[in-house]
Amino acid sequence: MKLLRATLKSVPALLGAILLSAVPAIAHEHSAPCQLGNGIQHVIYVQFDNTHFLRDNPNVPSDLEQMPHLLNFLRQNGTFDVNDHTVLISHTANGLVTSVTGVYSDRNGAAVSNSFGVFAGSPPGSFISFPATFNYWTDTVNEVSSATNDSTPIMVTPGPNGKVENMPGPWVPFTRAGCNVGAFSFANLEFESATEKLGGKTVLTDVANIYGPTSPQVAESLNQQEADFQGVAVHCAAGNPVCSTANGGIPDLLPDEPGGYTGFNGLFGAKYVAPAVGLPGGLQDLSGNVLTNADSGLVGFTGFDPLATQALGAIAEMQEGGVPVTFAYIADAHDNHQFDFPYGPGEAGYVAQLKAYDQAFAQFFTRLQNDGINQSNTLFVFTVEEGDHFVGSAPTNPSCDGVTTPCVYPNDPTTGEELIGEIDADLNGLVAPIDSTPFSEHEDSAPTIYIIGDPTSADFDPASPDSLARGLEVAMGGLTAPDPYTGENVSTLAAMADPVEEKLLHMVTADPLRTPNFTYFGNPDFFFDFSTQPADFCADVPIDSGLICIDNGFAWNHGDIQPEIASTWLGIVGPGVNRLGQTNAFFSDHTDVRPTMLTLLGLQDDYIHDGRVIVEAINQSALPFSLKVNNSTLIALGAAYKQINAPFGQLGMNSLTVSTFALSSNDPSTYLNLERQIQQWTRERDAIAGAMREILEAAAFGGHPVNQFEAALLIFLANDLNHQAASVAASL
Repeated sequence: MKLLRATLKSVPALLGAILLSAVPAIAHEHSAPCQLGNGIQHVIYVQFDNTHFLRDNPNVPSDLEQMPHLLNFLRQNGTFDVNDHTVLISHTANGLVTSVTGVYSDRNGAAVSNSFGVFAGSPPGSFISFPATFNYWTDTVNEVSSATNDSTPIMVTPGPNGKVENMPGPWVPFTRAGCNVGAFSFANLEFESATEKLGGKTVLTDVANIYGPTSPQVAESLNQQEADFQGVAVHCAAGNPVCSTANGGIPDLLPDEPGGYTGFNGLFGAKYVAPAVGLPGGLQDLSGNVLTNADSGLVGFTGFDPLATQALGAIAEMQEGGVPVTFAYIADAHDNHQFDFPYGPGEAGYVAQLKAYDQAFAQFFTRLQNDGINQSNTLFVFTVEEGDHFVGSAPTNPSCDGVTTPCVYPNDPTTGEELIGEIDADLNGLVAPIDSTPFSEHEDSAPTIYIIGDPTSADFDPASPDSLARGLEVAMGGLTAPDPYTGENVSTLAAMADPVEEKLLHMVTADPLRTPNFTYFGNPDFFFDFSTQPADFCADVPIDSGLICIDNGFAWNHGDIQPEIASTWLGIVGPGVNRLGQTNAFFSDHTDVRPTMLTLLGLQDDYIHDGRVIVEAINQSALPFSLKVNNSTLIALGAAYKQINAPFGQLGMNSLTVSTFALSSNDPSTYLNLERQIQQWTRERDAIAGAMREILEAAAFGGHPVNQFEAALLIFLANDLNHQAASVAASL
């Protein structure tokens, strides 16, 4: 055992010398037509918000079961993976970004979303700023948040020699291959914010950042900008006429792209994209209705909660108009997006919305088939960014199935409103009587905690623990609160992670100013708000002096670690894809989507992925030679790699159990010993997983088959590491 551990120290250097030289140089700037592998001519990538395959109520068919046109398409024509997983924190922005980059949040900057805390002010930490994670790909923190001088990109990644850089653009391999790439409501591939003037000062958001603060685009009203420029974009191949200057095209700038990125144009906004793809009157849904903004009614972008018919209609039009690669996002079906209230499982409005989604997919697939776009020449990828947890009373008719018998939920006797909704808790008010350390938080079911004036988390040393953080951790670890649905006092804690554990879970980015002091993964029934005036906190169902109440506006929590939140699904259909149907035979997560897609497409990124190619889902005839050789060893290596590197792998979940015990403990020696143990696991994991990643990437994109001896050694070491963590977790 000791000999094998000593051998490990030489593995990364040995493999690095072999494998880094094995990865070929990237081919740049194609002028030829769109060229993809395996006879693929189109790529259609769709990612849902909170759309479930698991049932929230055992009697009620799940979201996908109520969309048989999509579900049957995946089951009958490709691989439908139901053992997929999200990343941490489990939210929309980083769920989307990790899927299209193939790297974990520590390498793309989106570890906390849908906004994130930044230690701001002078000195740093005087106050906490909370910029949105949703911003255009090249925006910097200080461009979207005037409260901070943090100039790192929102999409920040570690660069060479300690530099920080902008994460490479996910559209680049496609445009270099001569393919135009379209995006509809897909995080950070298009503009996420419009520009307004506050106090006579122009707030530099996406429209101003790209077009300039004195441009005609910025001169438009806020509502007009939102309709004209948000949410829709096309990134064109070099010289492609779709993005010509005459069509409104402007240079598509990626200043940190490895190898450079010049000569490419982009179209930003429905104002320019619609006429460029042949619809001068505006993009349309699948029934031919012109898309309008949900808030203003102006022709243009719908807003960031598009229905299935809207998103699918827009990308169908792009596909028909010279944009063969499209990415789209579809809003969840369990919320009424017009009037902003939630549905419970099986409720009539929920079922009706899912029926409309199913009809949209029937129209979509028929339309594409009529266009000659189908599984014989198109790579289809459908997935979801996270699951979520329903919070509410049981239906008054518990045998309801939703489809034939709509579920009915009781009304609150105090407010008369439906008795479903997350339990809002004032975290500051709950903890203040125990520990009054001033802090701010990213409000969430899994809030991240930032101690005012104390940005010490980036260089955190458990041997010299931050006494302010330790006090809050111990206090929050023991918090309980009344559950208004049951009347019982319950623990509000599920798990806790400080920077030691956050690093193991890929939550520490290249920007030290956004690393939280700790993360509080909560009871999934609760959403943790922050109030400095607890008496004003709850307006609906005041319980416990107003610190706890039911929020009828939201009933589906995510961000946390529970299986219904962490477990997702992935469907892949197209040339080269195995017809496995529904399977849970292998573990995958968001980062695996990208390298799997690129392998099928014969493309390559400018960086090494954290994900692995899901070779089980690809036909042998479509695999490069280096992924066919020693195939069973390759699969075993990939499986072991995921279990030590994925946040929801065995090591991640067992170490989180240990972290929670350590941070909740008020015994200094217990805390220190367990924290040091997690640090050691992280060092070993980084070495083992780093060597595995190099081998997997070289096999996928460098033409170098897996060496069986090296793989066997690494698999043994990974399994041993998992065993260590599991043993410690079980002993607590």
